[in-house]
Amino acid sequence: MILQTNNQLTLQEFLNLPPGEGDITYELVEGQAIAKMSPKFFHAKLTRVLLHLIEQCFEGRGEVCPEWAVALTRRGKDWVPTPDILYISYERLPTNWDENEACPVPPDLVIEIISPGQTFGQMAAKAKDYLDAKVLRVWVVDSQARSITVFYPDAAPQTYIGAELLTDILFEGLEFTAEQVFQKAKIPPNTNS
Repeated sequence: MILQTNNQLTLQEFLNLPPGEGDITYELVEGQAIAKMSPKFFHAKLTRVLLHLIEQCFEGRGEVCPEWAVALTRRGKDWVPTPDILYISYERLPTNWDENEACPVPPDLVIEIISPGQTFGQMAAKAKDYLDAKVLRVWVVDSQARSITVFYPDAAPQTYIGAELLTDILFEGLEFTAEQVFQKAKIPPNTNS
């Protein structure tokens, strides 16, 4: 769904829009306010589990937030996506930054969970856009495949399934398996998030 506008929205015009009705969140894409897919139960449970895991690892090292819009650039235009979860270190965003607005700098990590109606290909393209905008890592979580695919700016993506341990030199101390995430979220096999 696109919020109808007569012309292209600037970043400031987008940020000044009134909030969406109900649980609608908008992203700025190509000058238009595009409604983000509304999360369902499994999506929410995966978000909760991942948020908890990430918060434990990064406590005191940065901000971990669900559904926080981030002001980026995509193909030379303002882009304001709202990732399911983001982590931004205090090296990128100072500890004294305290504004009630979109994240002003690219995060270290963005996590996107595939929702019904979305495809892995769509999320992979979005992951590339994030990396091009200087996000350091992007995770795409797929409940159908029970996988977490990690996208890197300087290497091919790597998909973690089952008991394969997800670690990253960028995030010291962070380690878990995709299966642990899906089990903690109590997501049955072969379901949509």
